Amino acid sequence: MTVILVLSTFVLFLLIDHFFSKKPVVQMAAKPARAAISSVEPRLQPQVVNGFRVPENLRYHPGHTWALSESPSLVRIGIDDFASKMIGKIDQITLPQRGQWVRQGQKIWSVMRDGKKVDMVSPIEGSVADVNEEAIRNPELARKDPYGEGWLLTVQSPDAKTNFRNLLGGALARWWTEEAAGRLQRRFPMALGALAQDGGVATDDLTQHITGADWSEVAREFFLS
Repeated sequence: MTVILVLSTFVLFLLIDHFFSKKPVVQMAAKPARAAISSVEPRLQPQVVNGFRVPENLRYHPGHTWALSESPSLVRIGIDDFASKMIGKIDQITLPQRGQWVRQGQKIWSVMRDGKKVDMVSPIEGSVADVNEEAIRNPELARKDPYGEGWLLTVQSPDAKTNFRNLLGGALARWWTEEAAGRLQRRFPMALGALAQDGGVATDDLTQHITGADWSEVAREFFLS
């Protein structure tokens, strides 16, 4: 009887363990779904560096544009938070045509402010697959939500994997943002303001605080255009 009782208890423990072990599997299966949603909406993963948001799931070009891989060859791109705050109020965005071939580091779109144009460079090489028409109609989207509704293009990039190796991510992207913010603040001490110094988010229009310099010249320096 004792042997039977021990065996019965052992079987019972196995059944209990088997039952509870199923739950982590269900939870793990749900995680990729949440990750897929966050990859479409990178704004859900905020990282603030010296007042600027630097989402971890994006890769960045030193000209302050970002890239997000949506499939092995499809890449969504736009301007980063530093650029959106540097430009401030955007009067107009000029985007390339669908089907146009763009190269990594090549001038790809232009933004207009107060009648002055600044070009920005592409973080990726490939053929323009889609254009955010809503951002053309309402350029403020790129400033207010650069990582979400303010995206600008999708690009079919046959060599996306190689292109991504040339971009900045993780700790390197955070260091680069910190260096850019420090360089801007050294040149224009009032540009970032108290919020950025205290760990908050930088003001929406840094150029309001840049005096004694043409904003378009400063933007070209930081955007490498």
